[in-house]
Amino acid sequence: MGQNTVLFVCTTCRAGQTLGEGETVPGALLAQALTAANADGDVEVRPTECLSACTNGCSIALTRPGSWTYVYGRLSDADVPEILAGASAYAQSPDGIVPWRERPIIFRKQSIARIPPLEV
Repeated sequence: MGQNTVLFVCTTCRAGQTLGEGETVPGALLAQALTAANADGDVEVRPTECLSACTNGCSIALTRPGSWTYVYGRLSDADVPEILAGASAYAQSPDGIVPWRERPIIFRKQSIARIPPLEV
């Protein structure tokens, strides 16, 4: 894996939808799709409960030790290829900062937060 890169995926996100009894929430569908598509990926997909980005649709957080952390929102299972491409570029970068033009469009336009690395 790319230097312990983790892609957290909110599994509780409803993406503003009202769901019927027994329907799977969009966040869980996104987590399932990312896990299935990332079988040999260079990031670890880690489903998690609530990233507290509820007003931003389905959200993910991309992090690794010593690097910047990013939170992205307004995502769906249709975005899986772009999410994994962006996560791979992040994993290969020296500090978590991927040059702007090399980021997938969803990472350029749907960023919620960028958090500096925790210095030890």
